[in-house]
Amino acid sequence: MAAGGEIRPYHVIVFGASGFTGRFVVEEVARAASAGPGGTLRWAIAGRSRDRLEKVLLQAAQALSKPELRSVEVIVADVAQPESLAIMCKQGAVVLNCVGPYRFYGEPVVKACIENGAHYIDICGEPQFLEGMQLSYHSKAQEKGVYVIGSCGFDSIPADMGILYTRDQFKGTLTAVESFLTVSTGPEGGCGHEATWQSAIFGFVDSASLRSLRKKFGHKPLPVVGAAIKKRGALFYSKEIQQYSIPFMGSDHSVVRRTQRYMHQEHQQAPVQYAAYVGVGGVFSVAKTLFAGLMFWLMTKFSIGRSLLIQFPEVFSFGLFSKAGPSKKQMEGTSFCLSFFGEGYSDGRDPSQGKPDASITTQIKGPEPGYVATPITMVQAAITLLNEPQCLPETGGVYTPGSAFARTTLTERLNKHGVQFCVTNARKS
Repeated sequence: MAAGGEIRPYHVIVFGASGFTGRFVVEEVARAASAGPGGTLRWAIAGRSRDRLEKVLLQAAQALSKPELRSVEVIVADVAQPESLAIMCKQGAVVLNCVGPYRFYGEPVVKACIENGAHYIDICGEPQFLEGMQLSYHSKAQEKGVYVIGSCGFDSIPADMGILYTRDQFKGTLTAVESFLTVSTGPEGGCGHEATWQSAIFGFVDSASLRSLRKKFGHKPLPVVGAAIKKRGALFYSKEIQQYSIPFMGSDHSVVRRTQRYMHQEHQQAPVQYAAYVGVGGVFSVAKTLFAGLMFWLMTKFSIGRSLLIQFPEVFSFGLFSKAGPSKKQMEGTSFCLSFFGEGYSDGRDPSQGKPDASITTQIKGPEPGYVATPITMVQAAITLLNEPQCLPETGGVYTPGSAFARTTLTERLNKHGVQFCVTNARKS
């Protein structure tokens, strides 16, 4: 139900349902409908164009062999028309916002949800937006009892919930974790949609604003518990995954840090130090990555360069992103593995004394991350919010996935839907 216990026509409204990712979220909501409150999920879709939205329902009905999807309610709403957002939000308990880049289009939806008592979930991977919403709207959301939970896609539920899972499986005090992402593709290869590429461009250009934003929180540094996490270079060979690796440039580090701060301040838990990396492969892949990275850095410094990056994503990303996005065959052949290498102090050991004496390795494996795993994590986050309100933080507010869902069964729900968590090694030295 919505904030304040009000019963509304729809449990879930998918906003931006006709976008590239939104279409896959619609299909995933249809698959998960039996998991709604009372065994039935009442839902609707929303966006700017009724014709496009009805076409999405027709395509979903055909893809899933569910002709009844054609009768799902359509709501016309536009971020440029606040009154239309208010009408939409008043009808739903949870709004799944798929409209990005969020730095341009996200805030009006957050504001409308809070003002009209609808909980909010997005799949944003943009730290500036996520942290900006916390700074601007946390108190307002608390007052209204509204839960605003960002980054509920591949950025950053696997990383954030993965750290909590690793901590829960560790016998003692977990103090540091490194994660390594590897993505495997089939014979057709793989790519991302241009919207993700654009978010990366704007985020890189505006990185100075993020540093300025963080100063406004006035946070003190989190205490370092145990030995300090090892420092890695900008490019290094990882023995853990046996390939060259670089720091992961997504929102994972930002989201995990916010969760660890929340857990430390609200639940007096020892914060876990965290570093995120992504595998880039062998020597040839390293050369290509370095060249692409240098070109990206240079071109983002000039407006004409940014325009070219946006107009020709496939050229300047070396095929990693395209205007059309991945094909069905590419998505079917793609999977991810996120490995966590943790260390800490076994039961009875004082983390302030000596070196860590215990380690653990966990993994999360799943399907294509951007458009298969992301809809799964987003929809399961909504299902969890609807079914387990008693396990959420006591008050509304702007939360990370880990802060919101730490005491819920979200991990178990994801395990049942193909995003699987497991322990691969645990030992005491």
